[in-house]
Amino acid sequence: MSIIKTATLQLSVSEDKRANLKRLSDFMDKPELSGADLITVGEMFSCPYDTLRFPEYAEPMGGESFLYLSELSEKHGVYLSAGSIPERGEDGKIYNTAYVFGRDGKCIAAHRKMHLFDVNIKGGQYFKESDTLSPGNSVTVFDTEFGKMGLCICFDFRFPELSRLMALKGARLIIVPGAFNMTSGPAHWELLFRARAMDNQLFTLGTSPARNEKASYVAYGHSICCDPWGKTIFRMDEKEGICLAEIDLDYADEIRSQLPLLSARRDDVYSLSEIK
Repeated sequence: MSIIKTATLQLSVSEDKRANLKRLSDFMDKPELSGADLITVGEMFSCPYDTLRFPEYAEPMGGESFLYLSELSEKHGVYLSAGSIPERGEDGKIYNTAYVFGRDGKCIAAHRKMHLFDVNIKGGQYFKESDTLSPGNSVTVFDTEFGKMGLCICFDFRFPELSRLMALKGARLIIVPGAFNMTSGPAHWELLFRARAMDNQLFTLGTSPARNEKASYVAYGHSICCDPWGKTIFRMDEKEGICLAEIDLDYADEIRSQLPLLSARRDDVYSLSEIK
């Protein structure tokens, strides 16, 4: 089995955590999502993207939101890439954490954002996640009935080494909950997803929150999916909505056999290894 039916949910985000979770539930109940195998949502979909407020919304793994998301995936019998939410770790630190739940509701992947978004772009965006967040340190690849998939969060995706490590671990699809802003989004969002897909000869799937011009941080939107040839399969607009797509993961193997980038690497000259 290689064809996976995806449903990308680009959702509006309010300050009410429970209302945001209920919004996801309502969307998952929509008839057009019947038959979906994988549902994805955006980064920090359950709370405002506001650094200083992340501790206010943070929950431990296994907390209220975690259990709610687990129940949703089991209820609908789908893989749920539940965007990301603020996690309060056992060490007391706050992380930006993405969870993936299997069809049975069990958590099959948890990724803590590795690269914190600390930027000061002249004439554009200033943001400093490290004011309240701590970085994770794991490359995240997980198994499904369709094959291996990779998972990272937004700014992580800018670092080509991470995507290459996921590809070398067998990922044929990389899922990226993200929230690019109105400075970086128009410049780099589609370019980045096409480049990572082309370089690693896999599918890339990025899910953003919908744009809210009144928010303290304005997300770009434009959730996107690209194929192993670097072609854009779909790109949404900035508004709340759903995009359905079928992805044939075997196409990654086909492209890799025709244009053997991964197998032609010169490991005798250069190499990339995961260091713990």
